[in-house]
Amino acid sequence: MEAAAALPGYEQLVRLGYRSLAGTLRSCTDCGWELARRTWAENARLAWSEALLWGLCAPFAEWCQLPPQDAAKMPESAWKLAFYTVSWSYGAHLLFFAGYPFFYDPPSVFYDWKKGMEVPTNIAVAYLMQGSFYGHSIYATLYMDAWRRDSIVMLAHHVVTLALITFSYMFRYHNVGILVFFLHDISDVQLEFTKLNVYFKYRGGVYHRLNDIVSSAGCISFGISWFWFRLYWFPLKVLYATCHTSLQAVPDIPFYFFFNALLCILLLMNIYWFLYIILFVARVMLGQVQELNDVREYDVDAASRKKDWELHIPSSWKEGKHLKNGLVKDKRL
Repeated sequence: MEAAAALPGYEQLVRLGYRSLAGTLRSCTDCGWELARRTWAENARLAWSEALLWGLCAPFAEWCQLPPQDAAKMPESAWKLAFYTVSWSYGAHLLFFAGYPFFYDPPSVFYDWKKGMEVPTNIAVAYLMQGSFYGHSIYATLYMDAWRRDSIVMLAHHVVTLALITFSYMFRYHNVGILVFFLHDISDVQLEFTKLNVYFKYRGGVYHRLNDIVSSAGCISFGISWFWFRLYWFPLKVLYATCHTSLQAVPDIPFYFFFNALLCILLLMNIYWFLYIILFVARVMLGQVQELNDVREYDVDAASRKKDWELHIPSSWKEGKHLKNGLVKDKRL
């Protein structure tokens, strides 16, 4: 077994990543649609049975939501907390207890790569879960969840993530995918857990101090984990492996620019949402926020300004109401 490579610094990541990207671009003499078509035909693998199973599991996300008579916000967070807890725990099992060295040795994700290689069953299960969830999430963001200030970015995130899941499975970059799942899901677990405690602070018209304390602690841990997993480990482990060391293991790796572009877009979205976190912390420190609330609160004005042709908004929105997890609610929040 090869020794694990040392974790690079940001400066080394940018320098080596740029060198690899620029060198690959210069050496590509026949880049174009013809090369892309030929590479797709030679490397993409997806059985009809796999695609069908993926599609059948997607509606399961909707079936598992809490009853509509519950509080408007709670079902969304409760469902997401359940999913992210299971998916992150399973990812942790794969990385630390199933014999895969990808977390401690990120370049190893490409060591034994071969086009059309078999996907291990335990990794295929993780891909099935994630693909089904994000397939449903695109529909839910458009037609079920309440519209928020960052919903456009959230929708773009789901599309980019589903594209990464689909194409990384087809091109057998599944080892990278497991690492990406693990580094992102932990923050979502903490976010949804914190939001649920925020919603439960005043249940039954009574203030519950325990939920307030837990939500405040969850907000702090969420911000720390977001920076550490998504802005520190994600670029230094995943992007370093995909941009630089992938070319050392597989010199002619297929769709190199396409996958790295999607991963970089994902990083930019992580930075965008981290600015939300910093802004919220600044408002708390300046005394502009007296108590913890959902930092992605609903943007009613933005929703009402949307064109009908953009997302086919239901007629209830035009009448001064909007949908919250399938329920028609007044705009008064």
